[in-house]
Amino acid sequence: MLLELKEIFLNEGSSSDFSYELDMSDIKVSLSRPFVSPVSVKANVSNHAGLVLLKIYVSFKFSYPCDRCAIDTLKSFEYNFEHILSVESEENSDYGSDCISVPDYTIELDKVVEDDILLELPSKILCSPDCKGLCSKCGKNLNEEMCNCITQTIDTRLEALRTLLKDEDLVVQENNSIELC
Repeated sequence: MLLELKEIFLNEGSSSDFSYELDMSDIKVSLSRPFVSPVSVKANVSNHAGLVLLKIYVSFKFSYPCDRCAIDTLKSFEYNFEHILSVESEENSDYGSDCISVPDYTIELDKVVEDDILLELPSKILCSPDCKGLCSKCGKNLNEEMCNCITQTIDTRLEALRTLLKDEDLVVQENNSIELC
């Protein structure tokens, strides 16, 4: 959505609201297309004493495999973003890189929203905060049932000790220390 902001910039105290849905279903995130619903966008642009501020609220549903157990996970996200707009370039602006330059009084809101969302998404998506993941040996989902794999290994630095003590019984304790029996 292309926003024409000349009236906002030229009239202190002016404000304008925008509301629409943005289709992001074609955007890939790690080989997946996780945006299963259109992004609901509500935006407000206002001029307060010459400072033009863009406020954006977005909400959407996001389907992505859990990073621990690979089960498809549907999450709802809501974010608020704020940007200062300036007709000057970033180098000449008093706000530097904290503002978006709009020298022709227009801004492509879709691009701003897409960039904001992609930067704000969590780096790890989990089906639940206490997800146990998959067994590293057999691949069983540990959220559904426990497996019988022995996952405890002896520190590789102690393997030489094992060969020296072949005749002795070794017991590996939980803290990975070795005890002779």
